Amino acid sequence: MPANCRRFRRLPKPFASVSIIALSLLAWPDPARAYRPFDGTDAAVAKKGEMEIELQPAGRLRDESGTSLIAPATVINYGLSDDWEAVFEGQGQTLLSPPGPTSLTAAGAFLKHVLVPGSLQDKTGPSVATEFGVLLPDSTGSSRVGASLAGIVSQRWDWGTIHLNAETALTRDHHGDLFLGAIVEGPSTWTVRPVAEIFYENEFGKEQTFSGLVGLIYRVRDNLSFDVAIRHALTGGHPANEIRAGMTFGFPVSFSKIAPRNAKHRISCLDSLESAMPLKTLTAND
Repeated sequence: MPANCRRFRRLPKPFASVSIIALSLLAWPDPARAYRPFDGTDAAVAKKGEMEIELQPAGRLRDESGTSLIAPATVINYGLSDDWEAVFEGQGQTLLSPPGPTSLTAAGAFLKHVLVPGSLQDKTGPSVATEFGVLLPDSTGSSRVGASLAGIVSQRWDWGTIHLNAETALTRDHHGDLFLGAIVEGPSTWTVRPVAEIFYENEFGKEQTFSGLVGLIYRVRDNLSFDVAIRHALTGGHPANEIRAGMTFGFPVSFSKIAPRNAKHRISCLDSLESAMPLKTLTAND
């Protein structure tokens, strides 16, 4: 799918993004997987009870329609279990030249499942996952609800990591779509590692896209990474150039700890009352 149809692995509201950043500064957890700045993804999910945020505060896209500001572009991943995660994403897009309105594009809601744990889960062999979900209509135009189904295979070696993606979809314009992509990363132990991605996409009856991306991922710590990349593509024979820069971070989110804490507090209060009652009884007898 082209930019207006394909899920763009990236919450479109600025205030939501600011709130998420503020929360992340309060709690840094286990590693967040930096799978920005790609269009494809990896065969891994967020840890159970963890929120992972992929945020691009601003990016630039120039294609046949003009120059656009992509801001913000956000993906929220939440670990439902050891091998399932929920994914919510969307991006704001503002046409700068010629000037135009801001719209919400590339929004969707998905589930991702690790079918075969492998090297990305600290086991041997390739990791295999699937991701499926709903493509939501853009805020402007006549787009409709679509759907997608993807398969992902990842393998990590000492020298680097490869992720292979194959996806079929019913686009928001209700065209059939096929996406085939490959991501190559440098050694995961490097603080700054080079990355690259190529993909082919065919929106049947409309246009084909050939795309290449190169960039860097800078790992500040296990739970915080920054990335920068440039992408060049040919969509329907027309060139498209894009600059991407963003960050990936994560933090634990627990919805089950509140009840136990309240229960513990109630138990403590009851214990205090019980310990006080014998004293009152003795006082009355005296």
